[in-house]
Amino acid sequence: MIPKQEVVAMLLAGGQGSRLGVLTQKLAKPAVPFGGKYRIIDFPLSNCVNSGIEAVGILTQYQPLILNEYIGNGQPWDLDGMHAGVNCLSPYQAVSGADWYSGTANAIYQNIDYIDRYNPDYVLILSGDHIYKMDYNKMLQFHKQHDADCTIAAIDVPKSEASRFGILNTNPDGSIYEFDEKPEHPKSTNASMGIYIFKWQKLRKYLIEDAKDPNSSNDFGKNVLPAMLDAGEKMFAYTFEGYWKDVGTIDSLWEANMDLLNPNVSLDLSNIYSRSPMMHPHYISDDAKIQNSLIADGCNISGDLEFSILFAGVKIGKGATINSSIIMPNAIIEDGAKVEFAIVAENAVIGRNAVVGANPEEVENKDNWGITVIGDNIKIGENVKVPPKSMIDKDMEGEE
Repeated sequence: MIPKQEVVAMLLAGGQGSRLGVLTQKLAKPAVPFGGKYRIIDFPLSNCVNSGIEAVGILTQYQPLILNEYIGNGQPWDLDGMHAGVNCLSPYQAVSGADWYSGTANAIYQNIDYIDRYNPDYVLILSGDHIYKMDYNKMLQFHKQHDADCTIAAIDVPKSEASRFGILNTNPDGSIYEFDEKPEHPKSTNASMGIYIFKWQKLRKYLIEDAKDPNSSNDFGKNVLPAMLDAGEKMFAYTFEGYWKDVGTIDSLWEANMDLLNPNVSLDLSNIYSRSPMMHPHYISDDAKIQNSLIADGCNISGDLEFSILFAGVKIGKGATINSSIIMPNAIIEDGAKVEFAIVAENAVIGRNAVVGANPEEVENKDNWGITVIGDNIKIGENVKVPPKSMIDKDMEGEE
């Protein structure tokens, strides 16, 4: 018999992440590399184990191969227990029939049996594409103190960005009287973080009702949460004041990585665990010049770095310059190449004297500037110039 768990965490990791373009053509968004030695999913997984949550279901769907391989048995996060731990949950065909996960609520609905095995009192719903550190146990205590049916983690966002989020309009005691999904004219800046705690039996009821509704989008923000609110369930907002970033776009992914190099940003990477490759220490030649950068194991650097992040196994040739860029695992920047304000994906090769991206201060028309992205396994030939804001998903021959 499987021992009871007070809390089961369900981590939604099946989205396509189309706004990340070439970075997610063959990779689930939560598996995208981050911060020199991590992948995005390391953050919610580490938060779970640091919060004492031992049972974690990861709901995968789009391009799950690398993500499933990375998670393995959960050992790097201490989530490899005999009766609990981490499990990857893909859609499957049951006796009664099944389909792809049609929405966030449907993904949880299709895994009711998995949750029931642990007979939990509470279920924690998480997203797999956010960068943050959070003690979920503090949120759980808040949930218990208010005897809430649902507690939603909330963060204050700039008014100019509020229309991108689900907005929680609350009473002075924190109780929610209105949930407004991506409103055109938001009434507040109290944004949902996509982190929910529910009483399991209460959520179970609403999931079953939602699945029976042919007109439902089977989504928490659009359907389940409004239904609970309309029914008068006790719903509260839990205010979070730490660092939090939704890295669902190229710009936000680049900015979150650059935040790691900013001493004024409060994101602390201690106790964030990952499945790190076993590689030799990095090597830096006498000719290299390095300023305010992160360098992972296995790197070989003979060029210059400034405000950049290098993942494991990256090679930087002589005379190459890297500025304000993210170079993902095993990428090669050959001699004399110049990479600025760019993301270079895994195993890509930037040829000799090639130029990738540009410094915004050197671009006359700012509308033509943006982060340049080179896809995984792509080769940029010698002397090729890749303009800013490009997103490259096929090899480019040399001498352009």
